[in-house]
Amino acid sequence: MIKYVLLFISITMFSQGYETQKYEVVKKLNEIEVRFYPPVMKAKVSAGSNFSRLFKYISGNNEQGEKISMTTPVQMTNQDNINTMEFILPSKYSEGNFAVPNDKNITVYSSDPGHFAAITYGGYSNTEKVKKYHSLLLKKLRESDLEVINSKPVVLSYNSPYKVFNRRNEVLVEVKY
Repeated sequence: MIKYVLLFISITMFSQGYETQKYEVVKKLNEIEVRFYPPVMKAKVSAGSNFSRLFKYISGNNEQGEKISMTTPVQMTNQDNINTMEFILPSKYSEGNFAVPNDKNITVYSSDPGHFAAITYGGYSNTEKVKKYHSLLLKKLRESDLEVINSKPVVLSYNSPYKVFNRRNEVLVEVKY
């Protein structure tokens, strides 16, 4: 039951009115964008029940008891069959100023700046779509002679699961630029 309540609450929070991670488009290649992402504070977990753990953290399960605004996108990766989910923290947070998680499985850190190639797709995301757009992204990058630094896909989700129209999902890979 609590799982459904958390899901319902999270759905209402996942609207387009929330702060979105900043980036700069440095090159366009038809449906591909090469972007520069500056450092941001992130909270990540790879311990199972990832969304629930992160949601509890931003809902006040931290040493300060602070409620943290939801942002977009939610970032997901899978490396060596380990699923990791990351929330971008609002821009007001920095390395010396963030709520320390009570859950020791959550790591808060400042990301490294970097260049990433991105391809956007709509609808609901699933494993098949991620594979399809990841393959298409890598193909387009090879054709454009852009060097891929890390070919593992980073999946970004911008919408609530209940948003039906105009959904935004992306697959990113790190590139040398």
